Amino acid sequence: MRVYKEAPSIGLLLFLLISLCSVWQYVASDVQANQTVQLHVNASTGRLIPETLFGIFFEEINHAGAGGLWAELVSNRGFEAGGPNTPSNIDPWSIIGEESSLVVSTDRSSCFERNKIALKMDVLCDSQGDNICPAGGVGVYNPGFWGMNIEEGKTYKVVLYVRSSGSLNVSVSLTGSSGTPTLAAANIIASASEASNWTKKEILLQAKESNTNSRLQLTTTNKGVIWFDQVSAMPNDTYKGHGFRTELFEMLEAIKPQFLRFPGGCFVEGEWLRNAFRWKETVGPWEERPGHFGDVWMYWTDDGMGHLEFLQLAEDLKTRPIWVFNNGISHNDQVDSSVVSPFIQEALDGIEFARGDPNSTWGSLRAKMGHPEPFDLRYVAIGNEDCGKKNYLGNYLKFHEAIRSAYPDIKMISNCDGSSKPLDHPADFYDFHVYTSANNLFSMAHKFDKTSRTGPKAFVSEYAVTGDDAGKGSLLAGLAEAGFLIGLEKNSDIVEMASYAPLFVNSNDRRWNPDAIVYDSSHLYGTPSYWVQQFFAESSGATLLDTTIPANYSSSLLASAITWTNSDDDKSYIKIKIVNFGSSPVNLTISISGLDQNSIQKSGSSKTVLTSANLMDENSFSEPNKVVPTQSLLENAGKEMDVVILPYSFTSFDLLKESTSIRMKGDDYSSRSSI
Repeated sequence: MRVYKEAPSIGLLLFLLISLCSVWQYVASDVQANQTVQLHVNASTGRLIPETLFGIFFEEINHAGAGGLWAELVSNRGFEAGGPNTPSNIDPWSIIGEESSLVVSTDRSSCFERNKIALKMDVLCDSQGDNICPAGGVGVYNPGFWGMNIEEGKTYKVVLYVRSSGSLNVSVSLTGSSGTPTLAAANIIASASEASNWTKKEILLQAKESNTNSRLQLTTTNKGVIWFDQVSAMPNDTYKGHGFRTELFEMLEAIKPQFLRFPGGCFVEGEWLRNAFRWKETVGPWEERPGHFGDVWMYWTDDGMGHLEFLQLAEDLKTRPIWVFNNGISHNDQVDSSVVSPFIQEALDGIEFARGDPNSTWGSLRAKMGHPEPFDLRYVAIGNEDCGKKNYLGNYLKFHEAIRSAYPDIKMISNCDGSSKPLDHPADFYDFHVYTSANNLFSMAHKFDKTSRTGPKAFVSEYAVTGDDAGKGSLLAGLAEAGFLIGLEKNSDIVEMASYAPLFVNSNDRRWNPDAIVYDSSHLYGTPSYWVQQFFAESSGATLLDTTIPANYSSSLLASAITWTNSDDDKSYIKIKIVNFGSSPVNLTISISGLDQNSIQKSGSSKTVLTSANLMDENSFSEPNKVVPTQSLLENAGKEMDVVILPYSFTSFDLLKESTSIRMKGDDYSSRSSI
């Protein structure tokens, strides 16, 4: 009974103590909200930020490539998605006509050795006689990836392989989702002798009207057996003719990525090794690629976007490729280190494909594919998220030794995290992944503050706010990520590369939330996480300036400053970025030392703000610009500025300045002009 009586007394004391603390915190918070906070920027000394700091990570997830950046309109173009045994599922191909008019199946009669499945269409009706075909003919259609976006006036190139038991008269058309209206059409006509063997046909179709939910049709009104294989339809206006959907490419280009990590991610590993991404299966003519089922994200890809296309993407973006390859380990099985040498050779061959002389074994294939010049491949990652698995260290060491011997200049990335304790194996970089709540990620702005500056550099190759805080791409998630990136920027002497994940999502097949760029066949938008990355587009290779802000504000207010030069006009700027992760506006006095009195120019200086009415606000197809940065002129630009930082906002001040010299931090404290 005594314990019972004492317990309420302790509870009461605790209650009173907590109540008093709450009152104090409320009063303190209220006072802070009405105080002016000092932010000091020292523009006289700085440290160079690595040129590689911010980039992008592309993984084949959410139909990022197939049905996304890769502009191929036909899904399952080679009829291989149903597997190697026949008859097989031809989804999403469907039949036009009744069962009395045609029978559609698959067989193994293709002319391609690595993908033997072909579509067989046994047409029972005819243009005359007792069983007359319907006026529009019978055949098959493909809706693409949840509808093809066909635009009036644009030209589409259809390529297919066909043979027939007799003469051939096939209509190739682009139509609406129900078969009407006809947007563009052409006929393939051939005699029985001409059509008896597999023949490649190319047709250009110019759309006479637009339809965002279209399909490709192959139809006939002639009795007989027709075989189709490797049916492709591509818009003629892909980026530089390289096969990339232009508007998605331009969104990547806008954030000025300094590297491209590809092609995964878990996509590289596979649930089982038999379904892992294997680069040799993705090179050569597209129609000869077998494709594969990605058993982690559970969909088929024809691998039109293969090893060369990823390297080409990096080159088109004027950025550095980082190739992640399988090291003999999947999610569920792994190769013993004693027999991993074939996987090592596969990696060495993949490097030779990228970098080898055009007369080398694999360099010659690259040249044959239209790219005789080597690609600038300087980084490789040995596996993905495999650290701690039984065979990883043994496999890693063998890969590392072989690659270092053959390509001593290539930088290698370990899957193991070296931020808290030193690695027990050689590496140039260690990989760090983080998916967490908004509060946790914001607090991780200081994650690398005390990390050892010796040894391998950090590569934060996957980061994002996930879970309830993220939704499908919330302002809250973006602000937390902005704070985290400010922390990485300030720790860029140890963190040399960072990229958000995932990059893309087709809204019809979300395998992961959130993502940076959302699209369907005809629409697209950036989430707040995408727009946050634009704030850091000038950071890589810029000069980091010292910033100080009172320590008692660091739980809700983070800031950084850089100087950078616009390559388009050679004008020099100081960019000051501030995240207010609190619910109150902040009166901020910004003081910049180390500059002459009139070195900041009001004309040409600007302010950019990312915020919204609600923390969980998101962009969407109906409101693509609900949460986007807004830019305005900065009328009070100068060495001393009084500004208001809105609650739950990310603000950037870009101050146009005259050329000045900055003392660079280093052994010799050398001096460098900011232009």
